[in-house]
Amino acid sequence: MLEWLSENIGTIIVCAVLAAVLAAIIIHMVNNKRRGKTSCGCGCSNCAMSDSCHKK
Repeated sequence: MLEWLSENIGTIIVCAVLAAVLAAIIIHMVNNKRRGKTSCGCGCSNCAMSDSCHKK
């Protein structure tokens, strides 16, 4: 087991870093959604697709 870990430590570290970055991006997007911010950052007033995102 320890031999396998020592042979693959680089891959394990890279995967852990990528997973942390992905988790941070998802958390950031969820927090923005809760705050009512749009994903594009430019608002919905001039967006052609605003009716499909925000049905009234």
